[in-house]
Amino acid sequence: MSRTRPVISTLAAFTLTSALLIALPQPLQAASFDCRTPGLAPDEAAICQNIDLNDMDVRMVTTFELLREVLPMGSRGALEASQIEWLEKRRACEANLDCLAAAYASRMAELRNGVGEVLSLIEGVPPIQKVN
Repeated sequence: MSRTRPVISTLAAFTLTSALLIALPQPLQAASFDCRTPGLAPDEAAICQNIDLNDMDVRMVTTFELLREVLPMGSRGALEASQIEWLEKRRACEANLDCLAAAYASRMAELRNGVGEVLSLIEGVPPIQKVN
């Protein structure tokens, strides 16, 4: 158990630091792509032009990156595959703001469930109820 504690303590510190970074004000630039790139896809252009969608993108990407760093190697592939699948669904929304907002809400619920699973590995942290 002595080998597990430092890893869990490091994981807890990383998770808490990342959560604080998510809460900080974010730049106007979307995190997952460059809004200055000519010829953006309709979904990307809509995200760049809408501050709420931009903020959702920043939170989603930050959460995704956090999970990718803390998940065991065997789980990272599934996370990345689910992200690619989600990006295809987002792209299908084109410039429909309601569709894009719903896509981000759905993805964040999935990622929060992943964060809850990671946090449950930390000693003393009660399990988090899954988000639907």
